[in-house]
Amino acid sequence: MSYPVVERKKTYRIGIVGASGYTGSELVRLLLNHPEVSIEIITSETHQGKLFSDLYPQFRGIANFILQPMEKLRECDVDLVFLALPHGISMKFVKEFGTDKFTIIDLSADFRITNPDVYKEWYKTDHNASEFLNEAVYGLPEINRADIRRARLIANPGCYPTSAILALLPLLKNNLIDPKSIIIDSKSGVSGAGAKPKDTTHFPEVFGNFSAYGLLTHRHTPEIEQVLSQVCDTVVSTLFTPHLLPVDRGILTTTYSVPTQDVSPADLLQLYSQFYLKEKFVRVCDTPPALKHVRGSNYFDVFVTYDKRTNKIVTVSVIDNLVKGAAGQAIQNMNIMFNLLESTALLNLPLCP
Repeated sequence: MSYPVVERKKTYRIGIVGASGYTGSELVRLLLNHPEVSIEIITSETHQGKLFSDLYPQFRGIANFILQPMEKLRECDVDLVFLALPHGISMKFVKEFGTDKFTIIDLSADFRITNPDVYKEWYKTDHNASEFLNEAVYGLPEINRADIRRARLIANPGCYPTSAILALLPLLKNNLIDPKSIIIDSKSGVSGAGAKPKDTTHFPEVFGNFSAYGLLTHRHTPEIEQVLSQVCDTVVSTLFTPHLLPVDRGILTTTYSVPTQDVSPADLLQLYSQFYLKEKFVRVCDTPPALKHVRGSNYFDVFVTYDKRTNKIVTVSVIDNLVKGAAGQAIQNMNIMFNLLESTALLNLPLCP
């Protein structure tokens, strides 16, 4: 005898605005397996009316949502909205819709920088929703868990800043390094540039190539410095250089800093292990990690050592830029806001090879 399958009613209703990009598709991929949320609406101004699975065929028969215009959100009863929009567009959404009807997790940079003048300097546009800046909480769970739980607007961290901030945090919190000596060298896969084609991310340009970009001017610099300065209660300055790897996803970040006291590799490893002991998604490694150790997962892997010859502390960290660097971290924040188990729907094992 067969019995009808009774689908359990989900607790929370979710909207995804700007779902046609890589980050939006990652949100869908991860949220489909979340036992407590249902995706009620996904939007795209460019592709409205199309099937989401036509844009991303891996979702055929699994996520056949029709992409809606953003205005349709007004007709929906949702608890939380993810904004997977470009910078400059997210702030317009928040200004128009506010945070009373639903909570918002913004994956753009629009609410990460607390000073609107600094935002204008680095992003070359006025911040037209600056009245929400004080309300926004920087969504890095490892430092802001309590504030995230009470927030109505989350500024989801950038991918590069996530890889750098978590790597440097134990050193700065323990006053082990000169806060003005920090060099950050990061390499990212091409998906970090978004789904829209560009000359510099065209396959013939990227394949077999390796290049630096945004030298001295990359917009994640003020985000890294702001967060580390706030958390560590000291002025932090960094020299940050990003590079483009000929791979599709992942970030590897190496940092160099000058110690302020005697340290040893063993002491540093013990410090990091203790510092991140209770963090589900931070894995402290005894050898340098690689991109495939975290591919497709929400894990942050980090290695730390000391070079006596040059008197430098070196960290090597890896994340998947689309997961812990974007969609996964956003869902981690959502779980905290809804008082759910933080790892819900995020325990995907890394894909290797």
